[in-house]
Amino acid sequence: MDVLDLTRLQFAVVTIYHYLFVPLSISLAATAAGLELAWLRTRADKYRQLTRFVGGLLIVTFAVGVVTGLVQEFQFGLGWSAFARFYGDVFGPTLAIEGMLAFFLEATFLALWYFGWDRLPRAAHAATIVVVAAGTVLSAFIILAGNSFLQNPVAYALDPATGRARLSSFTALLGNEVNLAAFPHTLAGAAMAGGALLLAIGAWRVRAGAEAAFGTLARLGAWMTAVGGALTALTGDHLGKVITGVQPMKMAAAEALYSTTTGAPFSVFALGGGGDGRPFFSIEVPYLLSILAKGSPGATVSGIDDLQAQYAAQFGPGSYVPMVPVAFWSFRLMIGAGMLAAALAAAYLWTGRRGRTPHRLLLRALPVIPLLPAAANTFGWIFTETARQPWLAFGISKVADGLSPGLTRAEVLASLLGFTAVYGVLAVVWLRLVRRLARRPLDATPAQADASALELAPVY
Repeated sequence: MDVLDLTRLQFAVVTIYHYLFVPLSISLAATAAGLELAWLRTRADKYRQLTRFVGGLLIVTFAVGVVTGLVQEFQFGLGWSAFARFYGDVFGPTLAIEGMLAFFLEATFLALWYFGWDRLPRAAHAATIVVVAAGTVLSAFIILAGNSFLQNPVAYALDPATGRARLSSFTALLGNEVNLAAFPHTLAGAAMAGGALLLAIGAWRVRAGAEAAFGTLARLGAWMTAVGGALTALTGDHLGKVITGVQPMKMAAAEALYSTTTGAPFSVFALGGGGDGRPFFSIEVPYLLSILAKGSPGATVSGIDDLQAQYAAQFGPGSYVPMVPVAFWSFRLMIGAGMLAAALAAAYLWTGRRGRTPHRLLLRALPVIPLLPAAANTFGWIFTETARQPWLAFGISKVADGLSPGLTRAEVLASLLGFTAVYGVLAVVWLRLVRRLARRPLDATPAQADASALELAPVY
């Protein structure tokens, strides 16, 4: 692997690992806020217990997410300084604002929430976790605006004096049509990720004969996963249509559609061969790709061959075709993993209705259900980023143009190995802490709650 490939691999490792914790933080913060508001309204002690429990999971996850997020932001200086130098005035504000939200808003109010039990008035204490939840959502919106610029560059102009890109409107950057479509899709995926974790813990504790409140937690997690899955599908349909408009090559690669087709089918499964990987066998659903891409069964979807010719004429000689097998299979694995997670959650709700005990095989499968939304989110980002290749920012900057000058293979390899080792340690720490929290009984009284909080203090 050359320097470019290693740097791309490094960025992929850092970004994918960081994003394992982002949707969990968003979802757990919103869940903790909802539970505390329910406790404030009903005074039911189970909501207080579950608020503290979910809050513990949030603190552990948030801490790891902040650390890995810092490394991800530094990547633009480490490996992609040429891109950062030219487009930093456009891209940089989103990273700066997101960092300030994470450190100064979310972290501050999370600390107030954590140490404010029985010290702040109940309404003020509940307000702190609401601010944290709102901050995580706002942070996601801001950082997605930066990524959406890579998918669909808007709100910039070239400075004739410096030759660098200059931000023309921050509002227009936030209002990028890709951002407005990707944001609800991201939140729906976050609901699935957090819901699956709560479902797994709650069902496992109920099966072990733990407190009844864990049954409430399991049902809440199941509803979050099932409803989040349905919303992910709906928002993903809209996002697919937007992407087709701004990046038609991405949708063509997702289907391995080489020829422009009217009433294009969707391949559930395909096998490719030869040097270009064109499919020679596929199982297809008629007209479905035209519906997904443009909302009409009779719509015409542009194929890879025609788009390659169009881009070569527009941008100059070269290949503008992404890694089609990666785009094809990551798109389907994203959909499949998400659908399976939602189906398992719906099965839990259906079989456990009216106080019934879900089937034992389902209960045994639920502890691994958090892996499914994590896989769906991962494959979704792999598709989003690799199917944009060879562009770093679509239509204006190629990946090779953004690489840091003077970067050596040894430097990239050393930092990649270092990041991988640190992330491996963080993964073990997070898993052990979550397992410890999951095994701990819910506090029954405020005095026991305070003692439990003190035990968790070193974790934060």
